[in-house]
Amino acid sequence: MKILISGVAGFLGSHLAEFLLSKGHSIIGLDDFSTGSSKNLTKLNENRNFQLIKHDIRDPIFLEIDIVLNFACPASPVHYQNDPVRTLETNVLGMLNMLKLAQKSNAIIIQSSTSEVYGDPKESPQTESYWGNVNPIGIRSCYDEGKRAAETLCFDYHRQYGLDARVVRIFNTYGPNMSLNDGRVVSNFIVQALRDQSITIYGHGNQTRSFCFVSDLIEAIYRVMTMQKNITTPINLGNPNEITVLELAQKIINMTNSNSKIEYKSIPKDDPTNRKPDIELARKILNWEPLVSLDNGLFQTINYFKELV
Repeated sequence: MKILISGVAGFLGSHLAEFLLSKGHSIIGLDDFSTGSSKNLTKLNENRNFQLIKHDIRDPIFLEIDIVLNFACPASPVHYQNDPVRTLETNVLGMLNMLKLAQKSNAIIIQSSTSEVYGDPKESPQTESYWGNVNPIGIRSCYDEGKRAAETLCFDYHRQYGLDARVVRIFNTYGPNMSLNDGRVVSNFIVQALRDQSITIYGHGNQTRSFCFVSDLIEAIYRVMTMQKNITTPINLGNPNEITVLELAQKIINMTNSNSKIEYKSIPKDDPTNRKPDIELARKILNWEPLVSLDNGLFQTINYFKELV
């Protein structure tokens, strides 16, 4: 199949492209390189079935394709808060343009939504039926509400036009191809530990996250893409094993044999207190659950960053 991946130079987009090329598909990759890295495309550019187009999805584009995978949006607070208006435009206008592209090509479209649609949740674990607890005017709203609006567009296009639009809600994911300065907790801690710098923890470190290794996530997305029938509900994708941020920091210090100390700073506004996906739907529909342990995934990720630091 001919598959379009927006945000192809990003962490997840580049892994998706490499995986789908290995399955024999042709990939057209879009990226405006606002946060994506050309380094992530080194292997992809060597494949004759990969074509790169520099493009901002806030602008329309029309190509003949079979599947659209929309992964174009900054995904870490340091990036999406840097230009919140652009982030919101990418989420909403970009989603609208990708939906129009899929509609014109009669293609399946998969939207990379996020656990951030649950905001600072009052329920744990978070199920797909939970409507969330999001601050609509806070500093994270450009991303959180942008992704919620994008989901709305997907399901309205399905109801109004019959478009096969599928939505995955991605929880914290980590692995090779993450950026040194992307502001995500795993990459932050690993880079600080490898440099023997203080590990920065916001708040007391008792907030929880659930970390999924990238290869597990890519397999799940592939299974969503190849489903015979759209189940017309978002699907949580993530690892349900919960860990506190402080425990993660201590684990990374130990695994890197670092001399880093813990440094506590004020917690940012609207920072979620917990993240734990309920993945029963993914188990049932996709016959999927994560296989890579946190220790194994961190080992691979640490080795990746050792080459960069």
